[in-house]
Amino acid sequence: MEQILAQAKRVAEEAEAFMVSSEETPVQFEANRLKHIQSKQSSYVALRIIRGGKIGYATATELGDSQNLVNAAVETAQFGMIAKFELPSLSVYPEIEVFDPKVESVSTEEMINLGEELIATVRGHTPDIVCEAGVSKAIISIHIINSRGGQANYKQSIFSLGVAGHLIRDTDMLFVGESESSCHPLTETKAIAGEVLRQLELAKNRASIPSKPLPVVFTPRGLASALILPLMVAFNGKTVLKGASPIGNRLGQPVFDDKLWLWDDPTLAYRPESRPCDDEGIPSQRTPLIQQGAITNFLYDLQTAALAHTQSTGNGSRNYGGLPAPSPSAFIIKPGNTTFDEMVTDIKEGLVIEQLMGAGQGNILGGDFSGNVLLGYKVESGRIVGRVKDTMVSGNVYQLLKQITAIGSDARWVGGSINTPSLYCPTLSVASK
Repeated sequence: MEQILAQAKRVAEEAEAFMVSSEETPVQFEANRLKHIQSKQSSYVALRIIRGGKIGYATATELGDSQNLVNAAVETAQFGMIAKFELPSLSVYPEIEVFDPKVESVSTEEMINLGEELIATVRGHTPDIVCEAGVSKAIISIHIINSRGGQANYKQSIFSLGVAGHLIRDTDMLFVGESESSCHPLTETKAIAGEVLRQLELAKNRASIPSKPLPVVFTPRGLASALILPLMVAFNGKTVLKGASPIGNRLGQPVFDDKLWLWDDPTLAYRPESRPCDDEGIPSQRTPLIQQGAITNFLYDLQTAALAHTQSTGNGSRNYGGLPAPSPSAFIIKPGNTTFDEMVTDIKEGLVIEQLMGAGQGNILGGDFSGNVLLGYKVESGRIVGRVKDTMVSGNVYQLLKQITAIGSDARWVGGSINTPSLYCPTLSVASK
């Protein structure tokens, strides 16, 4: 890394080397059986330079040929965008725990047992269900060094565990599932399997639902599948700079219901999306995005922050080895004080959405979403009476979140990057066959 940087500094005004090494062991089950076990090791180094005021960039999977890497970055700089930023000097980073050595010591046999246990528990409840399961562990090392003396080096562990099942009876298809991830080893399957059993119990009976606007409760999974993607796009500093974000010119203004609070937070201990710094070496911070319904910030990396005449929020992310771009770490919605049962009890006729399929195919920039209810339940007189089939919902995130009846007290993680409670909305367009 030091050699690459030294060579790059001879031909560029600024330079930065970024290296990722990872070792991953996924264990996968399909059709109720162990499908495969794999151990994968990978590493790459990315070089970003500023030469003649323009950004040059190159990557390599071999560290030995540093001169070719530098030459490639110099060539791309001829066609690169104008650099508006300066690389960070040596910084003090927050101490954020993201590595647990116990993850490395979890054996493949233990991982297989966890997957088998999940499937056995779900099939013990519903014998004819067909399950897939996944158990994986990964160790990731990240090293950043730049020509201004900036330097960061940290190691992260990630452990994931999940199960999904489908049940086909004639033309009826039921999909259920739950997963969890952490920087700690996950050695208990009870909570994940219990959530799937809850879904199966609620889906035992079938219920028809009318085509009309109805009150809707989104569970945490339902909310993540329907409403989060448009918000992630809208708060992205790059979208704001392009003038494509519907909230880009609403900073400081109330846009949503005053019960809604949202922030981006990579500083939580032992969460897969946490880190001491972003992929440009900017210290991590909690960034409030919505406070009492008002827009308070957008997410920036170094380049977009400079173009917007503001500071990076520490959200520079290099997906698949590309140039840094602003990206959320962990989106967190503040929980309320209403229980899920209290929300359901309040509804005379309505819908609970557990999972929406295809919601991301609408006009994401405008906040529109529509999709098939992959898993959802009919509510009658304050009770869940059965699962709905052949049902679609459609709406607009900004309209929906302007008027919220209640926010749940049941916040939980969905995947590794979203923490949200249930959300009770007064009306949403529902269509059924």
